[in-house]
Amino acid sequence: MGSGYETVIGLEVHAQLLTRSKLFCGCSVKFGASPNTQVCPVCVGLPGSLPMPNARAVELALRAGVALGCQIRSHSVFARKNYFYPDLAKNYQISQYELPLCEHGKLRFELDGKAHEIPIQRIHLEEDAAKNLHGMGSGTVTLVDYNRAGTPLMEIVSGPDLRSSAEAEEYLKRLHETLMFLGVNDGNLEEGSFRCDANVSVRPIGQEQLGTRVELKNINSFRFVRKAIDYEVARQIALVSGGGRVVLETRTWNDGQGKSLPMRSKEEAMDYRYFPDPDLPPLHVSEAAIEAARRSLPELPERKRARYVESLGLTVADASVLSAHPVIAGFFERAAELLAAQSKLEPAAAGKKAANFLQSELLRHVRTNGLSAEMGVSPEQLAELLTLVESAAISGKQAKALLPSLLGTDRRPEQLVREQGLVQVSDTTAIEAVVRDVLAQHPDNVKLFRAGKTAVLGFFVGQVMKAMKGAGNPKLVNEVLQKLLNEGA
Repeated sequence: MGSGYETVIGLEVHAQLLTRSKLFCGCSVKFGASPNTQVCPVCVGLPGSLPMPNARAVELALRAGVALGCQIRSHSVFARKNYFYPDLAKNYQISQYELPLCEHGKLRFELDGKAHEIPIQRIHLEEDAAKNLHGMGSGTVTLVDYNRAGTPLMEIVSGPDLRSSAEAEEYLKRLHETLMFLGVNDGNLEEGSFRCDANVSVRPIGQEQLGTRVELKNINSFRFVRKAIDYEVARQIALVSGGGRVVLETRTWNDGQGKSLPMRSKEEAMDYRYFPDPDLPPLHVSEAAIEAARRSLPELPERKRARYVESLGLTVADASVLSAHPVIAGFFERAAELLAAQSKLEPAAAGKKAANFLQSELLRHVRTNGLSAEMGVSPEQLAELLTLVESAAISGKQAKALLPSLLGTDRRPEQLVREQGLVQVSDTTAIEAVVRDVLAQHPDNVKLFRAGKTAVLGFFVGQVMKAMKGAGNPKLVNEVLQKLLNEGA
């Protein structure tokens, strides 16, 4: 919003469903295969070839619809969306139009302490197009790879209820994590399995009628979505403020140039001449299928965050970090469970200790790629490492120092502690001998402490730990120091 104008944003997300085969044939959807090796007569629209719906794709879309609070149609229809482009061998795309599978859902999120509930107008199934490879050969040739043609997509269309690029980005992040936790989408933005079109318009504040929208196509980065919307909003406000008018068109975001560029005039629904696909019968969904989808739902991120806060006492910020990816959430819960069992800590205490170490030390080494994540260590290794800290066998500082040696290995922390001679000294007699020696070496600081300068205690702790090469139990070191210093006070 700016200069007396309100921003209006609606998002269309294309999420590839986690199936092994395409939406209407048995060809593989595996990413990265040689061009045109995963095709059949159905993929390339050869005469006489007939599509057959993928039941798994319907099941996954149904699960997403139920999770997002949609109304599920018992009767939906596949339609032909007609247009001519090289990446569409049949000259039409099989999609859904008037009778989609799911309608009238919602997605909730918080931003800057404010709760938002964004309507989801519809979720429908459609096949993906092929991939055009421009600038091939001498630089003027376009080749087409049909491996992607027919890949099952779920299009999730929000209402025009987002009012800033920040809201749009947060909506996409929450939708992205929800689909991953549901197991319906792998979340891999780099491979294009989760991508977004943004419909952006501006209108004078207080006006109810929507302005002319511009569609920003195929944005596959949360950061790019925000940048593209901000640029487009500024462009439209400048245009309207200067007496011009916004043209209904499709534009693409060019991050190198930092601006959106026109692609083509925007088509309306009537331009596609939708009609029911005569080769595909209506899709019927029973109440039993809807109930099965509802029973299959896992604990979703919103509920998981609330549980971490309510049951484990984590902060909202910590809970958000740990529930942002299904692998990280699963790792955390398993490590906390093992730590509670091994160290006899209460579940909440174990959860806090696991959460603190995971965030402060381990997450900096974690690499995520869509649905997969390389944690570096196992929950068993982390739990054992923290159990050693709880038993005072090693200090927290030593645990941090040990972590790099555990990464990418199956070594046990206890074995590593023995090999490196890192067992923490908790023998009071041994600690007292070192403390007496340190106090004898620094009589002036002893006098300062006994004169009331208690801050010098930190100096003594450092000297004792240095003399013990970090192996002293910090709690006992403090206790012995205070005892001996106060004896002569």
